[in-house]
Amino acid sequence: MSQPNLADRQDNGVLVARAQALGTEFATRAAEHDRSRVVSRDNISALHQAGLLNLGIPESYGGPVVSLQESALIIGAVAQGDPSTALLQLMQAHQHKKLGTSPHWPAYLKERIFQEARDQGALINSFRVEPELGSPIRGGLPLTKARKTGTGWSLSGYKIYSTGAPVLKWAIVWAVTDETPPRVGQFLVPFDLPGIEIQYDTWDHLGLRASGSHDVIFRDVSLPFDYAVDVRDPGAWGPPTGSFDVWINLTLSALYNGVATAARDWLVQWLQNRRPSNLGAALATVPRLQTAVGEIEALLQTNRIMIADVARRGDARTLEPAESSLLKYVATGNAIRICEKAIELTGNTGLTRSNPLERHLRDVLCSRVHQPQNDMILTYAGKTALGV
Repeated sequence: MSQPNLADRQDNGVLVARAQALGTEFATRAAEHDRSRVVSRDNISALHQAGLLNLGIPESYGGPVVSLQESALIIGAVAQGDPSTALLQLMQAHQHKKLGTSPHWPAYLKERIFQEARDQGALINSFRVEPELGSPIRGGLPLTKARKTGTGWSLSGYKIYSTGAPVLKWAIVWAVTDETPPRVGQFLVPFDLPGIEIQYDTWDHLGLRASGSHDVIFRDVSLPFDYAVDVRDPGAWGPPTGSFDVWINLTLSALYNGVATAARDWLVQWLQNRRPSNLGAALATVPRLQTAVGEIEALLQTNRIMIADVARRGDARTLEPAESSLLKYVATGNAIRICEKAIELTGNTGLTRSNPLERHLRDVLCSRVHQPQNDMILTYAGKTALGV
């Protein structure tokens, strides 16, 4: 498949169809990568060839014109096949979107990152979480330090949950300077520099095991001055909220709804094909099970309607601040319930590792750890409603 010219406006139904086809393909090897905990480079290459690693690149830099609704459909379709791959795709687009609207980054670095993504499929992600600090979204300064030298910066520190680490070209590392007073912010790190070590034995997680979210150690990594791409006084970053941006809430909701959809599809097929000898018919004929599947259908329909509504109003810029994060709260909660319900209905079969349901349940539970987390979402929504 040749790389499409994304500078041209195109029927984005083509991009959605490509995502659906690739999701079907990725599903055939998802279990293998889950067991091995290895990022699928084949999946990443296929996304690049299909033009699906460029979703967040601005049109002015040769990116596609993709609506929120189309983004949700694309991410959800890939996630039905392999949510670890979809998470890398989602994070790539998220970083590109933030970069495209940032007034702080040097223009030549923006151009280089976008061009390498278009031409080579070069991946980028942000590393913020540390063992001592946790996520900086709740406040606090990192221990990762950027020391000013005569030629630029020397970066040292330890990051955890560094999604995509084995396949990244670039990392945006959250660090504090050694200045007085210190500043904090983003340092752009080419991932092929000396002094970077990936701790490959650290990512042994319940779910999304093929996302490559390993620990990464930086030891005196030398960077040019310009690679301090967005460094500010700590207070200039503003207090945390439960709202955040619409795109990340929407696409995370679509990703985990894709996992739940895959669970539902496998369950339906199993109920249609399973014919216990004492019943003499398929389990799909049992009224109790029909009612349970109806509950799953109701949860999926709720998710589809909410995702489509938030996407439509997000494109129209008519969303209230708390609404997209509330979508994440409801949609991911529904997705978890769908997978749990499928396990309840299938018993030991669903918990057997030769079947995908237990993997879908493990993957969908990871929705709870992504920012914004549920307590922040609900507190923000409650304060908004109360006018506090």
